[in-house]
Amino acid sequence: MKFTHRGPAPANRNDMQTLKSLLPYVWQFKGRVLAALSCLIAAKIASVILPLFLKDIVDKLSLPATLMVLPVAALLGYGFARLASSVFGELRDALFARVTQGSIRRIAAQLFEHLFALSLRFHMQRQTGGLSRDIERGTKGIGFLLNFMVFNILPTLLEIGMVTAILLWRYDWTFAVVTLGTIAVYVLFTLFVTEKRMVYRRSMNDLDSKANSKAIDALINYETVKYFGNEKYELNRYDNNLGKWVDSAVKNQISLNFLNMGQGVIITIGITLLLWLSADGVVNKTMSVGDVVLVSAYLTQLYAPLNFLGFVYREIKHALADMERMFGLMEQGQEVADRKGAMPLQTSQASIQFRHVDFGYEANRQILYDVNFTIPAGRTLAVVGSSGAGKSTLSRLLFRFYDVSGGEVTINGVDIRDLTQASLRQHIGIVPQDTVLFNDSILYNIAYGNPGATQEEIYQAAKAASIHEFVLGLPEGYQTQVGERGLKLSGGEKQRVAIARTLLKNPPILILDEATSALDTRTERAIQEELRQIAKNRTTLIIAHRLSTIVEADEIIVLDHGKVLEQGSHRDLLLQGGRYTQMWALQQAAQDED
Repeated sequence: MKFTHRGPAPANRNDMQTLKSLLPYVWQFKGRVLAALSCLIAAKIASVILPLFLKDIVDKLSLPATLMVLPVAALLGYGFARLASSVFGELRDALFARVTQGSIRRIAAQLFEHLFALSLRFHMQRQTGGLSRDIERGTKGIGFLLNFMVFNILPTLLEIGMVTAILLWRYDWTFAVVTLGTIAVYVLFTLFVTEKRMVYRRSMNDLDSKANSKAIDALINYETVKYFGNEKYELNRYDNNLGKWVDSAVKNQISLNFLNMGQGVIITIGITLLLWLSADGVVNKTMSVGDVVLVSAYLTQLYAPLNFLGFVYREIKHALADMERMFGLMEQGQEVADRKGAMPLQTSQASIQFRHVDFGYEANRQILYDVNFTIPAGRTLAVVGSSGAGKSTLSRLLFRFYDVSGGEVTINGVDIRDLTQASLRQHIGIVPQDTVLFNDSILYNIAYGNPGATQEEIYQAAKAASIHEFVLGLPEGYQTQVGERGLKLSGGEKQRVAIARTLLKNPPILILDEATSALDTRTERAIQEELRQIAKNRTTLIIAHRLSTIVEADEIIVLDHGKVLEQGSHRDLLLQGGRYTQMWALQQAAQDED
């Protein structure tokens, strides 16, 4: 399914919108749904005729001993009806299991796909802990909603209709009126109180997500917390949110107790009235003992699930509230989407051009102003400048994590907005300043550059990145776990894994985004040589802080406050005596002091 909706997700969804969002996933299993509904109807019919057979058995056994005979037909009918009710009920559950679990799987997979389709802006603003909790609650809510809607609400409504029809057919109309009146009052009371309670549930969800987000954020930044000794601060922040959650949870529980008491009163009044009418019928000899048993059986059969219906309705409302946030995520619009008719990029030689590019992350905060430069195929261009000049923004625009505000970025003369994002990114490799690794093995992290690569190809990439011997020297070799975000490896080791990963991808375009700025001088020199080797014959964009690392670049541009100040080779820029010359002199002086 394609996501074509653009713009922010709706602020508020109603329950009908949520159900409409769910229905297409369920209806993909329409054969099983219809078969399960058929079994449900058959089970309920068998359940409703059970008391009729029971009445016949009681009436025939209530005759004087001289007239009494064994009610074989009624006994067999009762046994068959009870067996049918059980068998069809189990068949219904077995048929619907695939519907429930299959729907959850498809929704979860599509949501996961959609989250990756959203822009970098969305993922920079989200909180991972709250997002994961919303998804977890939403998928659980789907299972609960489907099971109880099909297995409780529909059967109960069907049973109410059939019992009411039987009461009208066999007895005075007052029996049906009391039954329906009790049900109507019960349902209206449940609806009214449950709607009032939902504000507490939504508040609990929000506070739960916030508390979880703060906890996960603190754990992810464990070292920073320890550096500043802020364990108590983080604990207090987490505990304050939990305190607010407790307040909402207590109010939620009190309102639940009130709802249960009200439902108990309504059901008790209804049962008492029906038993009064039955007893009066027996006294007046208009009803038999079997009729009293029939009405009592229907009361037990009807009000037991009806009492449970109150709980089910409350939980369904809770499930809908949980699903509301999850489906809201699915309606979050794509900021960067493929144009209709976008072409796949297919090339081994790529020429890149930025033409009059303007860009800002926010409308009132422009980052780039009329940026122009070209990187011919197989050549290297370096970008230097102070922090905040907009250097890393260039790589994000090239990857099309954002679209330019003005101008265009082209590859081989084609605007990258006319190319599919998947093919564009397949042609670009990056060695970032901060290499983030998956919490898995070294082998997995290198193979991530090309999941279909053979083990030998992975080894060759590791050798080219000068990390193969180091890995073989580890106790577990390539199966060594790197830890959360690769924290078990040093900065240089992580950079070499990143280089190997990029080599395995083998892209025609390479971006080196301050790839060695966080390393010591010795490690930097070793890795710089490896980077120069992998940049050969590739169109390369180097974003650099240390000018000594880019003196061999074919062309260098100096970026300042989003504008290109100077452009040329290292020698040409030194001869100009401008900003680049000043930067070079300052860095050379710092190196001399070192």
